[in-house]
Amino acid sequence: MLLWTGLGNPEPGMRRQRHNIGFMAVDRIAERHGFSPWRARFRGETSDGEIGGHRILLLKPMTYMNLSGESVQKAAHFFKIPVVDITAFHDELDLAFGRLRVKRGGGAAGHNGLRSMDRCLADPGYQRVRLGIGHPGAKERVTGHVLGDFAKVEQNELEAFLDAVADAAPLLARGEPEAFMTKIAMLCGEKR
Repeated sequence: MLLWTGLGNPEPGMRRQRHNIGFMAVDRIAERHGFSPWRARFRGETSDGEIGGHRILLLKPMTYMNLSGESVQKAAHFFKIPVVDITAFHDELDLAFGRLRVKRGGGAAGHNGLRSMDRCLADPGYQRVRLGIGHPGAKERVTGHVLGDFAKVEQNELEAFLDAVADAAPLLARGEPEAFMTKIAMLCGEKR
């Protein structure tokens, strides 16, 4: 079993914030691939299903971003899922909006959700799907940008981006991150 966790904040008013793009991505994957209804478990919400013959547990921690690792650790421990089979979908300031990169391991780069996962899993070797939200240009504007909603003019591009992530998910499930990134770039019309 693979554990794919979207990182975000649980308040209804935060649903459309850039910081919640991880939640948006796993919601779209669940919807597109006919996963089970979401249910409360492991201090979060889970949905399970299959993509390309791989059983996947989707998780949205309801602990707020800063404690995301507690929920991820509980689910991983219960199902005995090794760290190498965990993928975190999260917002990434250092990528332009609508761009995506996949990497395994590394530092938290100031992301509190990743910092919490590193602490609770005691191993940063999980995979990260870095979903670009763009940088506002000035350090003092970062918090407002991250906790702000996507603009109306960004909605069509956001929907297309989330659709591409869901459409390319079978490649990620098969352990082909490069092909996953290439397919999303192609679907979104990104020039490599």
